[in-house]
Amino acid sequence: MNGAGRGGVQRTIRGMFADAGVRGWLHVAELRRPAAHVSVDPDEPVPVGSVYKMPLMVAFCRLADAGAVDPRLRVTLEPSDRMPGPTGISVLRDAVSMSLRDLVALMMTISDNTAADAVLRRIGTAAVDEVCRDLGMRDTTVHGGVATTFARLVTETGAESLSAAMERISDNDTTVPPAVYDPLSKASATPADMALLLRAIWTGRAASAESCAFMRGLMGKQPWTHRLASGFPYDDVTVSGKTGTFGSMRHEAGVVELADGSAYTAVVFTQAARADSTLPRADAVIGAAARVAVEELRGNEGL
Repeated sequence: MNGAGRGGVQRTIRGMFADAGVRGWLHVAELRRPAAHVSVDPDEPVPVGSVYKMPLMVAFCRLADAGAVDPRLRVTLEPSDRMPGPTGISVLRDAVSMSLRDLVALMMTISDNTAADAVLRRIGTAAVDEVCRDLGMRDTTVHGGVATTFARLVTETGAESLSAAMERISDNDTTVPPAVYDPLSKASATPADMALLLRAIWTGRAASAESCAFMRGLMGKQPWTHRLASGFPYDDVTVSGKTGTFGSMRHEAGVVELADGSAYTAVVFTQAARADSTLPRADAVIGAAARVAVEELRGNEGL
């Protein structure tokens, strides 16, 4: 049964989004039978924040598979190379040297912005665009990743610095210029596109078998459990994912694997009505909505 016959669960999920104070986009599907899915506006592009690091990771792995990039190549990042961010190299003050492969690990596990920028500069946006075209992700673009997003944010808000721009879009008493959340000017994707990418990684089509195992392993090590994983708080359920945050937008794209061997791609994007940096209900509804969709797909089997 496809999403067209699931009006009841769609209404339920839309109601959950409204109760949490967010606009939501969702695509949840059986991993091996993607025609079985639940969706809410799955083909609408939105700015994705750090979710763009997923196709970037795939592009890196494909180049490494082809011998075009040495994953062990050491890259030195000076303090002047830092991108703003709350984790990893972004918060360090001295020069750091590590392999490209380890930079990919940092950008995927703790969403290190400096690591992601270094990887994107090394492999180029053309390689990421090629991945998106090859996998049928027609509505996904990365532009220049986090560097371009931050630069455009300063311009779009008319602020004198990035920190001032971030303060402006986090002020509930300030009207945010529409261009800030325009998907055409920054890294953006649809939930349906991200589901295609997840399926390709989990079924071994995104890159070599070894590289796909590497990517799945990294996504399984993400430490954040307040979004997608919060809907599946069981020891025998594995949730692997990648979060993304940009202003009032909170996202996660991942795979939920149950004890009976069934698995589901789960992509939930949200935009909160308020700009507060801490909105626990906006985070939690990502996991709650995904769980409702998975339960619908499983019928009466439960989790």
